[in-house]
Amino acid sequence: MSVGLLGNKIGMTQIFDEFGNIVPVTILKVGPCIITQVKTENIDGYKAVQIGYSNVLDKSLTQPELGHLQKSNLQALKYLKEFPVDNENEFEVGQILKVNLFSPGQIVNIKGKTIGKGFSGLQKRHNFTRGPMTHGSKNHRAPGSIGMGTTPGRVLPGKKMAGQLGNKITTIKKLKVIQLNIEENILVIKGSVPGKPGNLLSIVPSK
Repeated sequence: MSVGLLGNKIGMTQIFDEFGNIVPVTILKVGPCIITQVKTENIDGYKAVQIGYSNVLDKSLTQPELGHLQKSNLQALKYLKEFPVDNENEFEVGQILKVNLFSPGQIVNIKGKTIGKGFSGLQKRHNFTRGPMTHGSKNHRAPGSIGMGTTPGRVLPGKKMAGQLGNKITTIKKLKVIQLNIEENILVIKGSVPGKPGNLLSIVPSK
C-alpha cells in the first residue's frame, strides 16, 4: 500500500505521441498535499497517513476540524484523506507531497464522484431494450414485468428499476500517466476520469 494525492480535474484534450498518434488525455491539478497525521500500529491499531489538500480560511472549518490541524501547527485545509501504508516511518507530519510522487508511464487508479444524471429510466440506466414503436404496440419504454405472481408474491431485492443515475463514488483503474509538470502541479493522464471539470479526485498508484 502506498500514499496517494488529492487533486482536481481541469478538463480533457488530446496530444500527439512520438509516433504521431492522437492520445485522448485528461489534465489534473494535483497537490501539493501536506501530511496532517501519521497513524501507527501502537497508537491507532493500523498504519496510515492522513493528507490534507486545498487551503481555506479558518472560518470555513468547524472547531474540531481546526483543532485537529492546529495541534500540528498546520494551516486550515478543506479536504483530508487517509491512505493505508506499509511503512509509516517514511512520513512525518508537515511533509509536503507533490506531483513528483508519480512518474511518466506509471499506472494509477483514480477515484471520484461521477456526473449526476438525475432520475433516469431503464433504457438509459440499465441498457434495457425498448418495446416496438410500431404495429400497435403500446409498450415503448415501460419497465415490463417486475416479478412472478403468487410465488414469491413480492419483488426480489436488487431488481433493476428506474432511479438516481450517477453522483456515486467510482474508481477508474489502470490509467497511464503520460506526462507531469512539477512547477504547475499538473498531471496528464491517458483516458477519462470521473466527474466534471473541478471535481475532487484521489490518485493512487496501482498495485
